[in-house]
Amino acid sequence: MFEQLQQIDIFRPGIFDFAANMVVALVCGLIIALVYRFTYRGASYSASFVSSLVLLSLITAVVILVIGNNLARAFGLVGAMSIIRFRTAVRDVQDIVFIFFALTIGMAAGVGLNSVALIGTLFISLIIILLDNIGFGRPARLKHLLQVTHAGTPEAESALKKVLRSYCKRIQLINIRQLNGNHEVESFYHLSLRNKSQQDEFIRALRELPEVSQVNLFFEEEDNGFPIG
Repeated sequence: MFEQLQQIDIFRPGIFDFAANMVVALVCGLIIALVYRFTYRGASYSASFVSSLVLLSLITAVVILVIGNNLARAFGLVGAMSIIRFRTAVRDVQDIVFIFFALTIGMAAGVGLNSVALIGTLFISLIIILLDNIGFGRPARLKHLLQVTHAGTPEAESALKKVLRSYCKRIQLINIRQLNGNHEVESFYHLSLRNKSQQDEFIRALRELPEVSQVNLFFEEEDNGFPIG
């Protein structure tokens, strides 16, 4: 039975076919890596992951070329891969998408479907770039978390609310605590700015209040938050 499986080997690429398939896999891998680089919006960009996408397309193409139509080689590869334990945690769902993207294109190049690999790479890349440019799936309005420390007086609270109403469309007080023996108050707000281009002006207006001692504005989109001011 094993000898019969070894004899099932219809696909035998020549040197020219091998070189052509590898070149296509390389070109497609580079395109995929560049698209990932320019559309990634996560907090932890990894240069090694970008280069790995190129290598993944090439390695997948080589694996497909090695297996061909030989079932024995395919079973042998499955057995070898079962020994390996992959424990690298994928940080972003987008990373998984690009991994499958590179794998699929590498498989297409490996079996000699070079036109499918090239057209598929270009088409999917255009879709990814288009979705990124139009902001598909992103929140309609940017949300912020405001941390402000001010004097614990009614006048200070009134002045703060006046600035908030001037620059914000939505305001929600989520936490408040007393500091320095009730002389200062630290307040946390969820808010949506009327105009996102007024972030710096909004922070300056808060800091110009004599009762305000500290202002931090955190940008909240997906998983990456960082203080703006």
